[in-house]
Amino acid sequence: MDEATSQQAVQRVAPLLAPSATPGSAAPCAAPANTGFMGWPVELAAPDRARAADVALVGIPLSEPYSGQADPNDQAKAPDAIRAQSHQIWDGPEHWDFDLGATWSECLPPRCWDLGNWLPATQRSGPGFSRFLQEAASAMGELFAAGTQVLVLGGDHGASIPVLMGLQGLARPVHVLHIDAHLDWRDEVGGVRHGYSSPLRRASEMPWISGMTQIGLRGTGSARRAEWEAAQAWGSHCLSARQVHASGMQAVIDALPEATDFYITIDADGLDPSLMPAVMAPAPGGLRFEQVAALIAGAGQRGRIVGMDVVEVAPTYDLANQQTCITAGRLLLQALAATWGPGVQQQRPQRSPKD
Repeated sequence: MDEATSQQAVQRVAPLLAPSATPGSAAPCAAPANTGFMGWPVELAAPDRARAADVALVGIPLSEPYSGQADPNDQAKAPDAIRAQSHQIWDGPEHWDFDLGATWSECLPPRCWDLGNWLPATQRSGPGFSRFLQEAASAMGELFAAGTQVLVLGGDHGASIPVLMGLQGLARPVHVLHIDAHLDWRDEVGGVRHGYSSPLRRASEMPWISGMTQIGLRGTGSARRAEWEAAQAWGSHCLSARQVHASGMQAVIDALPEATDFYITIDADGLDPSLMPAVMAPAPGGLRFEQVAALIAGAGQRGRIVGMDVVEVAPTYDLANQQTCITAGRLLLQALAATWGPGVQQQRPQRSPKD
C-alpha cells in the first residue's frame, strides 16, 4: 500500500465496534480492496452483527512506525494481498480439504465474517496512535468477550499488540504461542514501544498472559543479551529452530499447558524462506509448514485456540505465484481446522450466555 492508497483508505473509514461509551471512539475500519477472506461477507459498521460472529477476520495493516523506515511499510499491503489469494487458499466450501479431512461446509460455523482493515484515523505516532491502540484493543476485547474466534492479518508484528491487549476481554489466562525467527522482546527502539520489535515484551506486561512458548528462533535480529535474559527471567519457553528440528514438534506440543486458551502469533519469517520468501528478514533453517501445522493442531487438542495472527508478509517480495500469501492463508485455515474440524467441536471458543 503506497502512501496515497493508505491516505485514501484512512479517509474512507467508518466505525466498526463501540468499544466504549464515548461517541466516535470506535476503532476505524476500511473495506478490503477485494472481497472478504475466503469469500466471507464483509461487515464494517454493524456492531451487533460483528460481536455475534463465530469467526472474525481483521486486517491490521499499520503499527507504530520507527523513525527513518518506510511508512507505510511493505507489510501494510499484506492483508489485502492475502485476501486476494482466497481462490488459491481454498476452492470453496464444498471441496474436500485434505488438511481438514472434510469439506469446510461440514465444519465452519455459520457466522464467519471479514471485518475489514482497522486503521488509525489520525497521525501514526504520539497521542493519535495511542488512541488507535486503545480503541482497537477495546474492540478486540469485545469480540473475545463475546466468544468470537479472531483471525488477524498484519501488517508488521506490531499489529499483534492491540490483539494481545484485547485478550483481556476473555477474563481468563491465555498462553501465547509465538513462531518467529526473532525474539521480539525489545522494550523500545528509538523511543517507540509498540513497533514490530516489541510485541512479546508488551505481552509479558499483561497480567492475563499466563505463559509463552516461542519457537523457530535463529540468527540475529531484535534480541540482544538484555532481551534474551529478560525473556528467560519472565519464564518464556524459548526454542530455536535447530532445537525443534532435532527434538521434533511433538516434544513442543507435549510441553504445552493443558485445558487452556491459546493465542498464536506467526511471523512469516519463522518459517523457512523457501516456503515463505516474501519477508523483510529472511533467515535460513526455519520451520517447515507441516511442523507449524502440527503445532496448531496440537494446541487445538490441548486447549482452545481463541485467536491467531499471521504477520510480516511483504507482498512486493513474493514469488510470481504468490506462494507466501497463499501459505499465510493456509496457516489461518489450520487454526480453523483445529477449532471447528471433525472431532474437535468440544474445544470451540466459548460464547457468553447473552450471545
